Amino acid sequence: MSVAAPGMPQSLRHHIWQTLKLAGPVVIARSGVLIMMAVDTAMAGSAGGDELAYFGLGLSPTIALTLLGLGFLLGVTVLTSQADGAGEPERAGHIWHVGLGHALVVGTIFAIVCQFGIAILLALGQAPDLAEGAGRVMHMLGWGLPAVMVFVACSFFLEGVSRPAPGMIIMLGANVLNFGLNWLLIHGNSVAGITFSDAMGAEGAALATTIARWATALIALTYIWFMPSRDRYRVRGGGPSAPEAGKRIRRIGYPMGLGMFIETAAFMAMTQMAGHLGKAEVAGYQIAHNLVALVFMSAIGIGAATGVRVGNAVGRNDPHGVRMAGGVGVGLVVIAMILLGACFVLIPDLLTGLYTSDAAVAATAIGALAVASSMMIFDGSQGVLVNALRGLGDVWFPMAGQFVAFWLIATPVAWMLAFHMEFGTPGLMGGIYAGCVAATTIAAFRFNVISRRPLRRV
Repeated sequence: MSVAAPGMPQSLRHHIWQTLKLAGPVVIARSGVLIMMAVDTAMAGSAGGDELAYFGLGLSPTIALTLLGLGFLLGVTVLTSQADGAGEPERAGHIWHVGLGHALVVGTIFAIVCQFGIAILLALGQAPDLAEGAGRVMHMLGWGLPAVMVFVACSFFLEGVSRPAPGMIIMLGANVLNFGLNWLLIHGNSVAGITFSDAMGAEGAALATTIARWATALIALTYIWFMPSRDRYRVRGGGPSAPEAGKRIRRIGYPMGLGMFIETAAFMAMTQMAGHLGKAEVAGYQIAHNLVALVFMSAIGIGAATGVRVGNAVGRNDPHGVRMAGGVGVGLVVIAMILLGACFVLIPDLLTGLYTSDAAVAATAIGALAVASSMMIFDGSQGVLVNALRGLGDVWFPMAGQFVAFWLIATPVAWMLAFHMEFGTPGLMGGIYAGCVAATTIAAFRFNVISRRPLRRV
């Protein structure tokens, strides 16, 4: 934790170091979530192109639901970071408790929705065989969504009090567990002559992920309950009244969740569009989207750190610190996205080869990655800027901006490029490119305006 007294400006070097120190573990933890999905996708793909298509289509709606819940719980980070920055750590524990209650309710609702996966995919116009296979994946992944929400609430609390390392370690362990379970369940492999399951293909990958997610939730809960600083943060009780804390989390979380869902639902729409192009196209697009999402985790980590740093500055009433934290976050993410995005054009064969040996699927993915390489600069920048606005407590305007960028611009442009101009999956990625440019422009303008106004805690 770093708390400066009001009126004591922090240097550029200090802002860079503090942002990187926070971002490093968050990047690894967030990347761990995507690495788990990437491993699932690659290992499901090893069972055949059909299994890869099933997993990709089934995973897409659950990602949208997960990010809706993630956004809804972001109030935990905002409130804890502002309380910590204001020198009121005793409020953080109760915010965590209230966040856990919200996490369980939201996760249970999502789990119920996923049990209707086949019907949902049929309603979206997918072919019956694709809907059947992907629906089974969606059904299995749904049982893990309550655990995802609990882990998110725990990791947001830890990030808000500038202790992101435990979440990183837990997620790394979960990836090891997930890999082992995938090996057992996807192909029906045996250990010491004992076979634990018949070959389950994509559904086995979904079951492995669900088991790993419950493990992360239970370990995170145990760590926070027994953490050395539990008394400082009153994780076993204390703080503001439950109704007051719950109202604040919901007031922040509703627009945040809707904003993230709006963006992710647009990306889900692209995946569904790819499904109408054919099995090879949806499989290739899923590979490209998975790699884009994996690179974007660096932006998520830098953005989360930026949001915490902005929230700390708001808590100590430091306008200069707010602007410095936002500017440093954008600068760092641009550098990261240039370096990582270059890999999409320098080593595309190596990257796609990790997922599939099917030439048609690989070619589809490589075309989409070529478009995504420079898109990542704008995608990362808008991600950091939106987090900076969240740290300021500005939540409704970014949501409206994401709706404009990803539904009024990205989605129709993608449809036009992919189908009317017949660019296929690269056209879908081109639509996302247009949306990211628009989102960056809107968020940058808003941050410049809001950061110059008198600061106010939420």
